[in-house]
Amino acid sequence: MQEEVENKSVQLAVRSSKVTLKLLLRALRAYIRHHQNKKRLKQYAKSKDATVKGKQSVKELVGQGQGVSSMEIGDSGIKDFKKLANKYGVDFAIVKDKSESPAKYTVFFKARDADAITQVLKEYAARQTKRKKSAEKERPSILQKLKKFKEKVASMPRKDKEKRKEMER
Repeated sequence: MQEEVENKSVQLAVRSSKVTLKLLLRALRAYIRHHQNKKRLKQYAKSKDATVKGKQSVKELVGQGQGVSSMEIGDSGIKDFKKLANKYGVDFAIVKDKSESPAKYTVFFKARDADAITQVLKEYAARQTKRKKSAEKERPSILQKLKKFKEKVASMPRKDKEKRKEMER
């Protein structure tokens, strides 16, 4: 009797393992098919939209054959220009001129984006002038302000608190 139960349980375990193995193989095949379909869709999307948007190399920008304009900017304004160009959807390329001791950067952009470029340049100029004005104003450091306030607080008279202990009965 005990032997029969053991044999049946072993047969059940073997049958269930075969089923799970079949299911596992089926799931792997389905995953592989899904992965291949996903890869095909990505390749199709790349071939459909081959043009690069935003920041790119000068070679890619010139290769689009739409005419290129350029502008020199200083070292401090690169991040501002990138943000604004991406905001307005302008395709651009940045080249660093290493021959000069304070590095100069030249920005190339498509000529067809004329309206967007003028808007980017207006905002860029406004940000740069704002930055220069704030640099011209000599603002005291926060640590110096903090020292002054500490001195003021130290010079103010304090109320002395009297401590009394009274015994209660």
